[in-house]
Amino acid sequence: MTPDALKRLLTRDLEMVARQVAAYPNDRLLWVELPGRPNPGGTLAVHVAGNLEHYVGAVLGRTGYVRDRERELAVRGLTRGEVGDEVAGALDTVARVLGSLEAGDLDRPYPELQRGRRLRTGDFLLHLAMHLAYHLGQLDSHRRQVVSGAGALASPSYDVLEAVADSLS
Repeated sequence: MTPDALKRLLTRDLEMVARQVAAYPNDRLLWVELPGRPNPGGTLAVHVAGNLEHYVGAVLGRTGYVRDRERELAVRGLTRGEVGDEVAGALDTVARVLGSLEAGDLDRPYPELQRGRRLRTGDFLLHLAMHLAYHLGQLDSHRRQVVSGAGALASPSYDVLEAVADSLS
């Protein structure tokens, strides 16, 4: 996989996170806690933004971002606009940092150990894309449960799959 393909996957799904947040009809519903669900939609969006700002921005891109994971999981009551701003910041960071990588960078060791293990940068970025997709699914499910009559949002562009396929051939 190429840096461009990874950038396109991550930015596509971050754009969907932003669309999900904007699709809540009011700020209150973004923070409704549901039985059996550990996190409301707002928490999921803030968490994926902070996660990518840290691992892509601070660690890989040396942006200086300082992560506050406890805040990501504890904050409540932000507006849709404030949450959207955090997602937009992560989107800019991902596009800028991954846009600066070359193919050979993906084979280099990721600069930070993960659970005591040294991973290749490309492998860890793929993990981050899967982590984002997992939480995007949770966010979509939360929105549909708390917004009466809400259905699926239009699917994201699958043009990115062509870039992924091209990078594998």
